[in-house]
Amino acid sequence: MSLSGSAWVSQFPTSSSLNDLTEPFRTGATRFVSALRAASAAVTISDTLRPPQRAYLMHYSFAIAREGVDPATVPALAGVDIQWVHTTAGVADLSASRAAAEQMVQGYGIVFKPALSSRHTEGKAVDMDVSWSAGLVIAKPDGSKQTISSSPRTGAGNSDLQQIGALYGVVKLLSDPPHWSSDGH
Repeated sequence: MSLSGSAWVSQFPTSSSLNDLTEPFRTGATRFVSALRAASAAVTISDTLRPPQRAYLMHYSFAIAREGVDPATVPALAGVDIQWVHTTAGVADLSASRAAAEQMVQGYGIVFKPALSSRHTEGKAVDMDVSWSAGLVIAKPDGSKQTISSSPRTGAGNSDLQQIGALYGVVKLLSDPPHWSSDGH
């Protein structure tokens, strides 16, 4: 077993490939991203499918570091040989355990409490940043085009673009700037 800490952050990496998403979300997301790129929008995809092992590590590191969960009570997960409880002179050291969990939270860049099961673990979500510099002329799923001249010129904040994404089955979660999913969760 390996002690919790920053070394775990590189384990069980999240995919950034649309090909790893599940159908029918994969097709909708691929078509939406293609329409964005064809309209000269800048699209940076950071996360798609998150392995359940990574979700487990993210969830419990946050719970220990930020919510006061006792590391000794964290259930084991098959295939993740992590030791959440750190010791000093053979005695459980809660401060060291929380500090190691916080290293993981920082390393993952966690902003919101991570769920054990989410649209990311289901292959039904994509975290992406979208921006453009001028009026965006984007194709809708039916082939018609719409010009978006409203501000801001980001996927995170532009409701006109978010409405078009929904037509592709890619729904914006308003509270999480890069997060789009099959149902907005």
